[in-house]
Amino acid sequence: MKKLNRVRRPLLLLAFMLSAAFYPKPPVQLPAATPLTPVAFTSSNLPIIVIETHGKTIPDEPKITADMGIIDNGPGVRNNLTDPFNHYNGKIGIEVRGSSSQMFPKKQYAIETRDTLGNELEVSLLGFPEESDWVLYAPYTDKSLLRNVLAYKLANDLGRYASRTRFCEVVLNGDYKGVYVFMEKIKRDKNRVNITKIGAGDISGDAVTGGYIIKIDKLEGENIQGWYSQFPPYPGARQRIYFQYDYPKQDDMVAQQKTYIQSYMYAFEGLMTGPDYADPQNGYARYLEVASCVDVFILNEISRNVDGYRLSAFMYKDRDSKNGKLTIGPIWDYDLAFGNADYYNGAKLYDWQVDFRVQSDSYQIPFWWQKLMQDSSFTKRINARWRELRKNILEVPRIHAYIDSMAQLLDEAQQRNFARWPILGTYVWPNAFIGQTYAEELNYLKQWVNLRVLWMDASMPGQPTRVAEPRGQTPASFVLEQNYPNPLRTSAVNPGTTIVFHLPQTAQVSLKIFDVAGNEVASLLNHRMPAGRHEVGFDVKALASGIYFYRLQAGKFTAEKKMLVLR
Repeated sequence: MKKLNRVRRPLLLLAFMLSAAFYPKPPVQLPAATPLTPVAFTSSNLPIIVIETHGKTIPDEPKITADMGIIDNGPGVRNNLTDPFNHYNGKIGIEVRGSSSQMFPKKQYAIETRDTLGNELEVSLLGFPEESDWVLYAPYTDKSLLRNVLAYKLANDLGRYASRTRFCEVVLNGDYKGVYVFMEKIKRDKNRVNITKIGAGDISGDAVTGGYIIKIDKLEGENIQGWYSQFPPYPGARQRIYFQYDYPKQDDMVAQQKTYIQSYMYAFEGLMTGPDYADPQNGYARYLEVASCVDVFILNEISRNVDGYRLSAFMYKDRDSKNGKLTIGPIWDYDLAFGNADYYNGAKLYDWQVDFRVQSDSYQIPFWWQKLMQDSSFTKRINARWRELRKNILEVPRIHAYIDSMAQLLDEAQQRNFARWPILGTYVWPNAFIGQTYAEELNYLKQWVNLRVLWMDASMPGQPTRVAEPRGQTPASFVLEQNYPNPLRTSAVNPGTTIVFHLPQTAQVSLKIFDVAGNEVASLLNHRMPAGRHEVGFDVKALASGIYFYRLQAGKFTAEKKMLVLR
C-alpha cells in the first residue's frame, strides 16, 4: 500500500495560501474574492486529516483515488502535523459533494475508504462505527461553524439517529483548508439507519416490504432515479414532489421493489386526501410512524430550517414484520437553519416553516404535512412532546451550554479557519446576520434560539383552550395570565398587547413592565382594585424587539411572566 509522501509534510511552520478562485453561480450575489492570506498551521487540539491527491483535481464525480492520513492522539493530547498517522493511513476515493455549497471556495467532500485494490474498506474512524462512506463537511456560509453539529446533537438527544460528528482540521495537498466536520453519511446500517438489508431476491411477501430509504431533494447528483407523486403539494400547483431512491442503491433495486415502495407511498398519500385520513384506526397511523413526524416537526421548527420538509428530507421503511411504518428522518443539512438564511423568511423568529409556500420555487413541501397539522390529535401530540422536551433537552440554557462548549473546543481552530477564509464581517450567501467577530456570530445564534423557543412556547399548536370564569363570578385565587398576543408583532394596526389577571378579593395592585436587565420600562397600575377579572392594555410601540417581563403584585401575591416583542 502506497503511503503519503512524508517528505512533503512540514517539519516546523508552513504558510498556506488562500485560493483566489471564486466563481459564484447567478443569481446569487457574492463578495469579490478575498486577498490571499498566509496561515501558519503546525498543531491542533482537534484531529488532523491530511489528504494527498498526487496532482489530480478532485471532481464533482466520480471519485478519484487519493491517500488519507489521520492524526488523533486522543482526548487532551495535542495533535502535531509532524506526528505519525496513527488513526488511518491508506487509500480513499474522494469527490466534491453538495449542491449550492459547491459555489464556495471551501469545498466539502464525500470520501470512501478503500483497500489497495480499490475496493470499499469498512473501518472505524474517529470513534465512529465501522463503515466505508464518510463526509467531510465544510462550514463556510455558517460562520458559527456548528449549526449542523447542533441540529444533529438535538436529534440524538431526542432519541433519533442523526449523523455522528467530529470537528477536525484539514490539509489538502499541502494546503491548510480550515475547520471541517467529519460526519457519517446517511446509510442503511445497524449503527446508522437500522433497517433490514434487502437483496435482489427479496421480491414478494414480507421480504419485499423493507427496508427502504427514500428522500426528497434537489435533482442533482449521480444517476438520480425515483418517481413523481401523483398528488400536488397544494391545490393547483404545477410542481410535483419527486421521491428519490436512496437505499437500495438505485441500480440495485429490482422492479418488484420499486413497485412496492411506490405503491406504499401512493396508498399513504391517497389516504391523506380522503375525509377519514385522521381516523384513529384506519387513518394515517396505519402507514406513518407518527412520533417521528412530531420530532422532525420540532427539529425543523426550533431551527426554522428554510429547506425543512422539502429538501434533504429523508424517510425510511422497515419490513412489515418489524412494524415497518414510514418513518420520517434522519434529519440532514441544517447549515442554513437557526436564522442563517436571508431568503424565504428563513431568519424570522415567528411563523411556522411547515406553512412554507413560495409558488415560484420548484421544491415544495408534501401536502400531507399540512393535513397532519389540521388534525387536532396530531397537534396535541406535538404540544405534549414540546412541553416534555422543554423541561430538559430543549431548555435554552442547556442548548446555550452546548454551543458554548463547542465554541470552547473550536477557540483556536476557528481563528486559523477565519485567517484562511477571512469572511467574518462579510456577506456570504445567504447570511441574514453578518457578525464582525466569531463571538458575535455565536451570540446571534444563541439569541436567535432563545427568541425562537419563546415564540414556540407561546404559539405551539394543540394547546388547550382557556375557559374564562363566568361574568360576575369571584375568582377562587390570584391568577396572572399570559399576555396575548404573545409574541407580539408590533405594527401601526396592532401596537399593543393585553394582560389579564384575577383577584379573589380587593387588593392594592401594582403591574409593571421590566426589560431583561431588570430596568422598569412602564408602570401600568398602582391602585386598589376590586375582586374579579381584569384586563389591561399595553401599547408597546416604543419598545425595541426583545424579551420583557411583566410583574403583578396584589397584596402579598406576586407573579411574573415573559412577553416577547418582535418588529
